[in-house]
Amino acid sequence: MSPDVDFTVAKAGRHALRDRLLALDSRLFEFAAERNWPYAERVLPRLSRSANHGVLWFATAAAIAASRTPRGRRAAARGLASLSLASLTINTLGKRSVRRPRPTLDPVPLVRQLKRQPITTSFPSGHAASAAAFATGVALESPAWGLAVAPVAWSVALSRVYTGVHFPSDVLAGAALGAGAAFAVRGMVPTRDRLVPPARARADVPALPDGEGLIVVANKGSGTSDRVHALLDLLPRAELVECEPGDTGAELEKAATRARVLGVCGGDGTVNAAAEVALRHGLPLAVLPGGTLNHFALDLGVEDERDLSRAVVHGEAVRVDVGRFTCGERQGLFLNTCSLGVYPELVRERDRFSPRVGSWPAGVLAALRVLRRERHPLHAEVGGRAHPLWMLFAGNGTYHRVGLAPARRLDLADGVLDVRVVHGGRRPALRLLAAALAGPLTRSPAHAAVQVSRLNLAGVAPGALLAYDGEVTEVEGEVTLEKLPEALTVYRPLARL
Repeated sequence: MSPDVDFTVAKAGRHALRDRLLALDSRLFEFAAERNWPYAERVLPRLSRSANHGVLWFATAAAIAASRTPRGRRAAARGLASLSLASLTINTLGKRSVRRPRPTLDPVPLVRQLKRQPITTSFPSGHAASAAAFATGVALESPAWGLAVAPVAWSVALSRVYTGVHFPSDVLAGAALGAGAAFAVRGMVPTRDRLVPPARARADVPALPDGEGLIVVANKGSGTSDRVHALLDLLPRAELVECEPGDTGAELEKAATRARVLGVCGGDGTVNAAAEVALRHGLPLAVLPGGTLNHFALDLGVEDERDLSRAVVHGEAVRVDVGRFTCGERQGLFLNTCSLGVYPELVRERDRFSPRVGSWPAGVLAALRVLRRERHPLHAEVGGRAHPLWMLFAGNGTYHRVGLAPARRLDLADGVLDVRVVHGGRRPALRLLAAALAGPLTRSPAHAAVQVSRLNLAGVAPGALLAYDGEVTEVEGEVTLEKLPEALTVYRPLARL
């Protein structure tokens, strides 16, 4: 944010309407300066200073993100993105287009005045723009957080008139520009509630007003016991089974023998195991996101315990597709993705180093080791032709990009596998990057994409790795990927569709 320090203010010519508006603006400023606002002398000047350079809003975003909810993290990110766009617009266009001098401080009591007066031009107010942009951006993603932030944003905007550094019209124009910046960001990266999936027929599942008949198996390794207990507060007669990661499969089997609805709290791997048990026992599944990555639950529309409890109480559910891979006698299901090539090797390398250096450093180290190799991790025959590949990705449903937003699924029952391959060749890192940038394209020199319901791979070398929903297994020979259309019934709050 480079300040506009050009003090040359062109003298405006006479214009009757504009002169009346400016005179009204000055009278409103003087009226505000003459008022005695209880308790404001201690609060508003400090609040105004705390918003310099966006410090207040960065701290607020950190507090919102610390709530550890996906909606809170998205709200914080959207608020900061909106603030950044508003600040960029103010400093490149706004301040330089209308070079209005700051108000005269004579009517403003000395105790209200800021110790360091701003040297930029007055119109529009950058503080008001940042406050409105952040608050509006947060509210568009999370109305609850927006309601909490709004009074602070309003107070910051008000403080600019109270301390005598802006006219009321400066603040109003800045706030309008900030709100517009937030809506512009939503145009580039839509909020989740604007991405409406196709309508699906409601599945026939039991409504459990108090949760009786629901047994939730929670993986202690996910570290989200507070979220499970919050769900029990909403569904007091539901039963909770907490277990260690290694006991999850056995506890899911026990729960399935006596539950009307099988519930699960954990990451994608835990949810995958629960889906397999629910399918085998013919039970509906209730998913509470509780891991580091919760792609299935989030694409399903379940972000927290409130979403899930609403669906369980009202008996709202849909049927979704399930992916399946088969290799000889081995079978496995995937709710999100299945991949061969570089990614499974990266997962294996990461798991080797993470106990010693931690998850994120291990991921970086694994990527460096895997991408430096010159050998292709996957050779397979597709359609009767042999191909060296860096990666083959199959998504359970079509992954879309909307605006600049990362890929997500709008329809979990579209009947297709979203297959992407990165061709073999030199420099795997560059090819993977080029394939990512060309994501919306169906074909490029680096990658190809196709949507099918079934894919057969032959000639897979022994020891090749296949990753599915975070789990890794070895495959060889012939590998088949296929869809099981609308095979799984899952609770989902239909009111949000």
